[in-house]
Amino acid sequence: MTSSVLTLEGVIKEFGTEVRTRVLHGIDLTVERGEFVSLIGPSGSGKSTLLNIVGLLDRPTEGRVSVLGQDTRNLEDDALTRLRGSSIGFVFQFHHLINALTAAENVMSPLFIREGKTRASQRKLAVEALDLVGLADRADESPSKLSGGQQQRVAIARALVSNPALVLADEPTGNLDTETSNGVFELLRRLNRELNTAFVIVTHDLRIAEKSRRIIELIDGRIARDEAV
Repeated sequence: MTSSVLTLEGVIKEFGTEVRTRVLHGIDLTVERGEFVSLIGPSGSGKSTLLNIVGLLDRPTEGRVSVLGQDTRNLEDDALTRLRGSSIGFVFQFHHLINALTAAENVMSPLFIREGKTRASQRKLAVEALDLVGLADRADESPSKLSGGQQQRVAIARALVSNPALVLADEPTGNLDTETSNGVFELLRRLNRELNTAFVIVTHDLRIAEKSRRIIELIDGRIARDEAV
């Protein structure tokens, strides 16, 4: 089994038809199992575009993206969706929880989408994921009854419920106060260590980035820095 969860080779991304705008310029990147990486860079540097490609939500114009050794270039959309669902978890700045569902039901949602129906085993996995983030006792509550930090912890549990090899987090603490942000970040680091799950976190907060194991800085669609910290 490959030790790399993610490999990008010569990834170029362009937008437009008559006028082409190149946003990513030949990105080479490898993320190993268990790594904790912060992706930083100014607005417009291409971070979101890169994250969409890494998360298999968009395809590069040129280059190769491999997840767990699987070359994704020739995969049909259905196969790409299956690979994304089984291998990658997502955490966003805004938790996107559904208040009409309980915390456990929100966590179960990726499993339901993948399997097409509800199973008792999904509930068990959801409660186990909530236990990882310290919220098993709130499994049957609406997200509206939880604090902002607790809601983000539910979103983290949702990202982990499929036991992905890689979790992508886009400004996961950007909508939280400093104390809550620190708590959420420390949770992510703990889960990274305990589960050996790789994390790639987009952040504008250098205090957060400097607590990572590796910082990648993107400037004008190119990797300007890639170093261990």
